[in-house]
Amino acid sequence: MLLETAATSAYVVAALLFILALAGLSKHETSKVGNTFGIAGMTVALVATIALALERKIEPLGLGLLAVAMVIGALIGLWRARKVEMTGMPELIALLHSFVGLAAVLVGWNGYLHVERHLEGAEAITLSAEGLLGIHSAEVVIGVFIGAVTFTGSIVANLKLSARMKSAPLMLPGKNLLNLGALVVFAALTVWFVIDPQLWLLIVVTVLALLLGWHLVASIGGGDMPVVVSMLNSYSGWAAAAAGFLLGNDLLIITGALVGSSGAYLSYIMCKAMNRSFISVIAGGFGMESSGAGSDVDYGEHREITAEGAAELLSSADTVVITPGYGMAVAQAQYGVADLTRKLRERGVDVRFGIHPVAGRLPGHMNVLLAEAKVPYDIVLEMDEINDDFDSTAVVLVIGANDTVNPAASEDPASPIAGMPVLTVWNADNVIVFKRSMASGYAGVQNPLFFRENTQMLFGDARDRVNDILAAL
Repeated sequence: MLLETAATSAYVVAALLFILALAGLSKHETSKVGNTFGIAGMTVALVATIALALERKIEPLGLGLLAVAMVIGALIGLWRARKVEMTGMPELIALLHSFVGLAAVLVGWNGYLHVERHLEGAEAITLSAEGLLGIHSAEVVIGVFIGAVTFTGSIVANLKLSARMKSAPLMLPGKNLLNLGALVVFAALTVWFVIDPQLWLLIVVTVLALLLGWHLVASIGGGDMPVVVSMLNSYSGWAAAAAGFLLGNDLLIITGALVGSSGAYLSYIMCKAMNRSFISVIAGGFGMESSGAGSDVDYGEHREITAEGAAELLSSADTVVITPGYGMAVAQAQYGVADLTRKLRERGVDVRFGIHPVAGRLPGHMNVLLAEAKVPYDIVLEMDEINDDFDSTAVVLVIGANDTVNPAASEDPASPIAGMPVLTVWNADNVIVFKRSMASGYAGVQNPLFFRENTQMLFGDARDRVNDILAAL
């Protein structure tokens, strides 16, 4: 009994550490401390869980399986953490979300097999006597549904982010009605299952949720993928909370609620930054076929510049703003960009960074890359902080960004990204765009910026071109 009380107290400590982790991760300066709090909280939670297992006299085979699972999971986690590049972090996070979803599905099925499958068993009889059997059945079906949607949705996100699946949205006829219809069917099946918990009903709910999760994310275009990642983060949290209710684990409920609510709020922030509603993201993403806008327009000829020419512009500039995108991450150019920043600042040039909220494939992706390269936090500004300053900027370096600097968002009502707030880089005196080719961005939308009179294209690998500029300087 004493050990169980201590474990419960440890759960409270772990929950507080998780809250401190979220608070720390909200700022660059405290993110490392926040991560440490999270690791400490999870360590406390694991130790408390093992202590509870010993207190409840779990069979030796069960303890052995628990130990084997922890060792295998730890080894895989350490291996992936050491191996993954920052460019591969978004798809890895999506894959980790799928594990949480699958765990929730398995916990739900386990709950059914232990209670509803054996209504004559002691646990089912106890729940029935307390009037809680219907609540347990609802927890089972809801947990399985959320977990299955998270599982397949996260797998699709992983495939899209890793370019093993086209980023263009899946356009099935009546796709919104399909999603809505699936939710209506789920609600009806949930009521039916609570009244009469049969195996086939749970199978149908599981299959329905797996298909809905796949279709939900497959129908979302590439431009909305940062929102999708945060949305799936929220789903995984609610799936964990549902599993917590089934297992009677307060810490899992608290942790799931923290992850679910923070993920939902992050999704809201991302949607607000893109001037889109959350429902519109679920209904379909950027990159859908538009009414002929953008792709067939003749914007004229683009102009090119060499690394030496770019170096000359930078050396004579008094103010420079760098707006990075996913292309910088792919080329691993952040270290060269950091060196370029230091060299320019040593010459008295005012260098700052403009970060769009959805730059890259993950919220905060660019901030992490720049922090990794030791770029000072105080010169890394958000879109709202930097947009008014482009009018007085001599040179803007657009490194691997596309959709986040597209003037069509504010100037072309027929564009698929119309209304999305973007970095107004075209207001600067000179714009240098680092790109491999003239291809459109992840959202599949042509960018008129490339053809403007004050824009020059610097083609090639971003890291190589930055190093060429450094050499020329």
